[in-house]
Amino acid sequence: MFTGLVEEVGILKSVQRKGEAMVLNIQADVIMEDLKLGDSISVNGVCLTAVSDQGNSFAVDVMPETYRHTNLKHLKVGGKVNLERAMAAGGRFGGHIVQGHVDGTGTITGVTRDQNAVVYEISPFNHSLFKYIIPQGSITVDGISLTVVSSSNGKFSISIIPHTLSKTALSLKRAGDTVNLECDVLGKYVEHLLNYGGRAQRTESNPPKQTLGMQFLVENGFA
Repeated sequence: MFTGLVEEVGILKSVQRKGEAMVLNIQADVIMEDLKLGDSISVNGVCLTAVSDQGNSFAVDVMPETYRHTNLKHLKVGGKVNLERAMAAGGRFGGHIVQGHVDGTGTITGVTRDQNAVVYEISPFNHSLFKYIIPQGSITVDGISLTVVSSSNGKFSISIIPHTLSKTALSLKRAGDTVNLECDVLGKYVEHLLNYGGRAQRTESNPPKQTLGMQFLVENGFA
């Protein structure tokens, strides 16, 4: 599990491709301090496993499923990526619950300044994600824990403070670039639990879906 607070920006040293499988070799400093083989590392918001340690760099495997559903396939040698180690037990939880399980990608449609902040507008490729994207709610963009400012007309916006821009690779992104998106896991679990009872109780006759009320909450263990 991660917090979405990027620890450093790494540099892609090499990319080995075989079809839709990849091995990324990433140069880093902070990440290397206590890296062990098998550790989970968030790379642009994607949870990957360190498979080798080469002193000042580490390697991760990218399987076809990850290749198809994230922006890692667009990475080029010399490019910069956001890095975060898995959250340590007992540490401060400064962001929000981030699993590194990307829900989809989106396109940056606009970048504007708002005094000391920079506002990014993003259009997800999968518009069904909007049920989880709510103003003042949390979202992860390329591994960065951020707050949604607005959400309408097929786009949502996030406002970035100077510190976040200076410490992440988001400052290098421009309109037209693709970013990884992970919605707040709490919303996804709530949706699944609320819908699960109705699905489990359906028969071949497909009765009407149970409405949300005190009886439903009691029957499904919420009250």
